[in-house]
Amino acid sequence: MTATANARATAGLAGIVEDLLGRELPIAVECFDGTRTGPPDAPTKLVVRSTDALRRILTAPGELGFGRAYVAGDLDVEGDIYAALELRKHLPTVRLTAAQWGALARLVGTAGVRPLPPPSEEARLGGRRHTKGRDAAAIAHHYDVSNDFYRLVLGPSMTYSCAVWPAPDTTLDQAQAAKYELIARKLDLRPGQRLLDVGCGWGGMAMHAARHHGVEAVGVTVSSRQVEWARRAVAEAGLADRVDIRLQDYREIADGPYDAISSIGMFEHVGAARLDEYFARLYGLLRPGGRLLNHGIARRPGPRARFSRHGFIDRYVFPDGELHEIGSVVSRIQAAGFEVRHVESLREHYERTLRAWVDNLERSWDEAVALVGPGRARVWRLYMAASAVGFGDGGTEVHQALAVRSQEGRSGMPPRPTWDCDALVPGPS
Repeated sequence: MTATANARATAGLAGIVEDLLGRELPIAVECFDGTRTGPPDAPTKLVVRSTDALRRILTAPGELGFGRAYVAGDLDVEGDIYAALELRKHLPTVRLTAAQWGALARLVGTAGVRPLPPPSEEARLGGRRHTKGRDAAAIAHHYDVSNDFYRLVLGPSMTYSCAVWPAPDTTLDQAQAAKYELIARKLDLRPGQRLLDVGCGWGGMAMHAARHHGVEAVGVTVSSRQVEWARRAVAEAGLADRVDIRLQDYREIADGPYDAISSIGMFEHVGAARLDEYFARLYGLLRPGGRLLNHGIARRPGPRARFSRHGFIDRYVFPDGELHEIGSVVSRIQAAGFEVRHVESLREHYERTLRAWVDNLERSWDEAVALVGPGRARVWRLYMAASAVGFGDGGTEVHQALAVRSQEGRSGMPPRPTWDCDALVPGPS
């Protein structure tokens, strides 16, 4: 391409993109006005399909505007989405000059200053945060989408939390079984014990514990779709006499004591204002000497305690979700009366888990769109890929905290951990 032709190709919107982000872009950018920039052989192409993409970005600056444009289909990513996410490194330094604002205004016209209605996939919750009713609505927004869709993304295990990968050739299903087995060993589950799984999802932990460790398990969730799936799965597995799946809020459980409690990937929905109540209730449900395993995503130290209410994750993925720094979590657990005995980071394991889910989604993209629509499928692709990057670069963490309800100074715990992390995948029952 000649210098003159190249100048024509990068005029217009692509020229503004170059001004903002630089000429050495990691991806190609193709714009509705016919202009383009970036390497022609790039593995990824960002496609700006219409002026509506600019209107969404201009009227909701930051990640929310870009997220809305992508969910609506006004902005698209063709190819490797992880390469497109590399652009986030440039965005914090982006500041539009008056000339650039004027150029964008000419492209979008006078309507550009008026916001478009957000995509229908955006959450709209009412009422006070972290009441039972609003929590149920927040959970329904994310989890009551389609069990068939989740089966496509998560695979046969139907497990929606960080897996544990013992070896490079471990499969996703094996890694999820390894996670359940690790938790079972930390809790020292034994035949005849009672296990409570808070936020049980589709019943994976409860069924694993009953099948491989002979416990009587109770799983609670406020997602009606999860209960429907889990009860059927329990019956088909022949575990109905040992596993009870309930549509129940953790604040309503009153049939303790339990020998052990697991909470896997539910903690993020509790809310900072209710952490003390949450751990106090779990403490009251455990027998003396019983163990609690709290598995949750954590944030880095700093003042932010929740997803930004103006961010993509809060509006589209986990409304009202709140992340907590692991040190504060340990303190709150111990303030409830527990003794925390072991904390383990699984950050790199979650990156690999999320990439496996993205692979599943992209391999069956047409089926996913048929099940939940293009907007919802786009939400999941973007949030899971971005989350994988976040866990990979250390911006987000995930920990398992093991605690015990000690009795007169006796924990019943071994002086050192005894679970064998090198042989976690259990054999057939």
